[in-house]
Amino acid sequence: MKQPTTAAPEAATPKARIKQAYFDYVLKKGYPPQSVYKLTQKLGLPEQEFYRVYANFDAIDREIWADFGREARATAALEPVWEQYGAREKMLGFYYTLIEILKRNRSYALQSLRRSLHRMPGLTPRVLDDFRQDFEEFVAETLRAGRRTEEVASRKLIQDGYPRFFWQQLLFVLGFFAKDDTVDFERTDAAIEKAVTLSFDLVGRNTLDSAVDFVRFLLHSRRR
Repeated sequence: MKQPTTAAPEAATPKARIKQAYFDYVLKKGYPPQSVYKLTQKLGLPEQEFYRVYANFDAIDREIWADFGREARATAALEPVWEQYGAREKMLGFYYTLIEILKRNRSYALQSLRRSLHRMPGLTPRVLDDFRQDFEEFVAETLRAGRRTEEVASRKLIQDGYPRFFWQQLLFVLGFFAKDDTVDFERTDAAIEKAVTLSFDLVGRNTLDSAVDFVRFLLHSRRR
């Protein structure tokens, strides 16, 4: 999430003001406000204004994380060579851009991640629900393009599950980022490279595909 602009607070919509005030509070305190009433009172807004745009504080967290994902995708796509990238390079570009955005918002991101991962170890934290939906759509789109160029193997029985596989990979990356204590998160960058290389070794054409093709050839030859 971007830091506050120099525009006057009155120029922002109530929703934007609520979202920014919540973000700032979590940054300063390390935890969400005690109540919606206290947050809206500080902003000079009636409490019902909050519930007109958000159900609760968790909804703001989900939106902020979805914003991180959308910003990463849009920013990565601005690279002049983006359209020439293969599926693997696009995934790497997205991951690296996302991590840069999280570094820029590291205090909020780390507090939110650690709080959520601690609450639901081994499962997808609800704070990432909206982020996950956008991410899996991006993965599906990227892999479809990869199948057209044969960078990704066509495996009709299992390929629909690839976005979920990549989501688990992203959870691994986020968890690694949350625990990484190296300078400028250098180990996270290395983890991304290794994880994406492995995943495309698995979804790309490999020895198994060659074996299946050979068996098909033999079966077809026997029928003739």
